[in-house]
This record gives sequence, C-alpha cells and structure tokens, in this order.
Amino acid sequence: MLSTKKKKDVIVGVQTHDSDTGSPAVQIALLSGRITELTEHLKMHKKDTHSRRGLIKMVDTRRKLLRNFKAADFDAYRDLIEKLGLKK
Repeated sequence: MLSTKKKKDVIVGVQTHDSDTGSPAVQIALLSGRITELTEHLKMHKKDTHSRRGLIKMVDTRRKLLRNFKAADFDAYRDLIEKLGLKK
C-alpha cells in the first residue's frame, strides 16, 4: 500500500486542478505506484502467489484505464505516459 505522503505526491504530480483526485490520470498514476511497490515486494518474496495474483489484476485494470484514456484524450494520454515513464 502507498503511504499517505506518497499517494499525495503522486496525485499532485498528475492532477489537472486542486481538487482532482478521481480523474483517469490520477487513477492510473496511483495504480502505477501500487504496481511498482508490489513488484519490489515480489522480488523479495518469490512464492507469494496471492500478491502476484493481485498484481496481475492491477496491471489489467491499469491497461484498461489506459486504453479508455487514450481513446478519450490522446494528448493527455501521451503526457501521462511520459510523466509515469510507461512504455507505450
């Protein structure tokens, strides 16, 4: 889980206005942060299959959100990919 401070930093990095906490860009950024932390956890705990299943679900959810976000606003999608450092 992301700590409150890390979550706030992620939100501030991608939000479009001051009270933006639920836009697709913010949701994708938060999922990316959780995916990164869970990936680090799984590097140490290789046999944690329950967490691995959760990671796969998060990656799938992020993929779907990215696909929809790309269709809705391609320029914002490109900016988000650059900010998060995702390969696309």
